[in-house]
Amino acid sequence: MAYFTTTHLLHLSALLLLFPPNSPLLTLVSSIGINYGQIANNLPSPEKVVPLLKSIGADKVKLYDADPKVLKAFANSDIEFVVGIGNEYLSKLQDLSVAQSWIKSNVQSYLPATKITSIAVGNEVLTFNDTSLSGSLLPAMQNIHTALVNVKLDRQVTVTTAHSLAVLETSYPPSSGAFRRDLVPSISPILDFLSKTCAPFLINAYPFFAYKGNSKEVSLDFVTFQPNAGIVDSGSNLHYDNMLFAQIDAVYAALGQLGYPKLPVQISETGWPSKGDDDEIGASPENAKKYNGNLLKVVNQKNGTPAMPDYDLNIFVFALFNENLKPGPTSERNYGLFKPDGTPAYNLGFSGVSSGGKGNPGRNNFTALSPPYALLPGNPGDGYMVISSAGRFVWKRSIRIKIMILLLIGVVGPHCDDMGGI
Repeated sequence: MAYFTTTHLLHLSALLLLFPPNSPLLTLVSSIGINYGQIANNLPSPEKVVPLLKSIGADKVKLYDADPKVLKAFANSDIEFVVGIGNEYLSKLQDLSVAQSWIKSNVQSYLPATKITSIAVGNEVLTFNDTSLSGSLLPAMQNIHTALVNVKLDRQVTVTTAHSLAVLETSYPPSSGAFRRDLVPSISPILDFLSKTCAPFLINAYPFFAYKGNSKEVSLDFVTFQPNAGIVDSGSNLHYDNMLFAQIDAVYAALGQLGYPKLPVQISETGWPSKGDDDEIGASPENAKKYNGNLLKVVNQKNGTPAMPDYDLNIFVFALFNENLKPGPTSERNYGLFKPDGTPAYNLGFSGVSSGGKGNPGRNNFTALSPPYALLPGNPGDGYMVISSAGRFVWKRSIRIKIMILLLIGVVGPHCDDMGGI
């Protein structure tokens, strides 16, 4: 999709995974977005993943590369894709001919059978504190966009990049949100590019890490959307009863300070692990279900955040599977909604999905499994970048916590023309 408008559908990832077939919420959402990572050696082949996704009604998927096995397997599936370009390729993309070749090989050759709608160039680049890498980001994005223009795909495929919340110098209260002063010279031209090309601003946000890092001061109810007293923003007098919406509005405030108050924001990573190490406070199946389930309920109850009530929220959940080869703490390998055999990673309120692969795109199919149900491993995914290697969360300017994994929310704003785009 080249343009993001308020008429686009509200994408609430994995809603059907979290609620049983008789849930009233099922009538409120018509599509699911989910992240499909493959840093594992026990996952089913992409061909076997297609019916799994269709069985849960998913019609949007985010990859971290442009894996040809996946893109080929999903041809004619009517599932939309966001493909990624790893940080390690940014320097090569300073050459327009390389960008043109990449577009031809990884996008153009799969269209229209595989519906590629967006390209995420790099991940959390600006918070790596690598000037060479950060200096390569915008030129790489521009060259990828120019390559799309040259083959007349720029109105069909957007170009963007994901940022860590560490790009914010201030995030509390939300109305005082501001970008780090040292990053403004790098962020401002990126925002101008996104505005002119009608692409969203992607940000990675994890309330889990804020709770893990300071569970004595950060309320579990506040971060998992449970009933709580909440906070009142002293600058705006707006009331917040969950941390994620406060994070989103802090980003909008920061964008407004730089002159882009209507640039659509997408929370490109957010999630909660079902298992963690002893020091990973809060990582449990119960809290994972609370976060994912309550997030979806809250989004259905509100049309946007307190500061941006007219902006829709789009959610892409990380991740489809638990990934056993991810580096780092135990939580890294336990963000999946499913185990590699296709069974739920924790109690999601349903018994499973059909292995017959006859789920209809856009339909919400719940078929009980005939045990044993197993998706046998295909070839291990290779060449995948660590999903989020430099993420940090800033809360009251004191907590900075490394972020490495994902679930995606997007805030859909006004039409591109309203943002001053072309």
